[in-house]
Amino acid sequence: MERLVRRLVADRSGRSPAGSVGPASGEAAVRPAGTRPAAARPVEAGGGPVVAGSGAGAGVGVEPGARVGAEPAVEPVFCPVRAARQVLTRPARRRGKELENAIFEAALDQLTSGGYARLTMEGVASAARTGKAALYRRWASKDELVIDALDATLPRPSDTPDLGSARDELLQLVEGFTQAMTSRVGSALNALMGEIDHERAEVFKAFITDRVIEPTARTILEILRRGAERGDVRPGAATPLVADVIPAVLLYQVKIRGLEGVGPGFAGRLLDEVLEPMIRA
Repeated sequence: MERLVRRLVADRSGRSPAGSVGPASGEAAVRPAGTRPAAARPVEAGGGPVVAGSGAGAGVGVEPGARVGAEPAVEPVFCPVRAARQVLTRPARRRGKELENAIFEAALDQLTSGGYARLTMEGVASAARTGKAALYRRWASKDELVIDALDATLPRPSDTPDLGSARDELLQLVEGFTQAMTSRVGSALNALMGEIDHERAEVFKAFITDRVIEPTARTILEILRRGAERGDVRPGAATPLVADVIPAVLLYQVKIRGLEGVGPGFAGRLLDEVLEPMIRA
């Protein structure tokens, strides 16, 4: 089979088959597969190569002593299939926000699938198709990476606009958090809190308090105050204790009762059955 392939290649190039003897030169016409044939070298009558400054090649724009018609270096044949494969398999170069988002997605995926204990910086870098050094330039440890990934993904209570109705504003706020808790970020957060040790639990407890609980309570308190000014919230209902009711029920539902009950319609029931009787004007 190998001899047949060599003969076909030789026939297509107009040369003798590899390993055979050419009719004119008497030299073996063997050349490496996948290379271009070398240019023929002019020779003098005596059989040696022409040298600049002697014979017929003298004085034709060639420096004295230079070898005329020397065999050039062998160049590999360009393979379009190989080149296309290299381009398609080469990792995409991402920078800035695009790379950061890919790293956050990889971190949340690892938290959800394997838990915090199995999450590694190497695994996140591999899943995000980047180098481990790119992670350590931004985060000194996986604790910092996890906190930033959660912070970038969780909804922000302060984004709740003034809709002209306290119930509509509270409904939008609670629905945003229930949707987040039943999504990948909620699953990652549950996995995180379920297996971390006491020392790390304090770090993440502080994050949840500062990033989720306190901002939510402040936003609810502001909604109640606006409602009291409009007249759809009773006077005296805008207190910090009343504002803590929704975050407390949400945490209880997620951590104790499970996510099965946090589905469509849960936000409306929470407002109608729990908070509305407390704040109704």
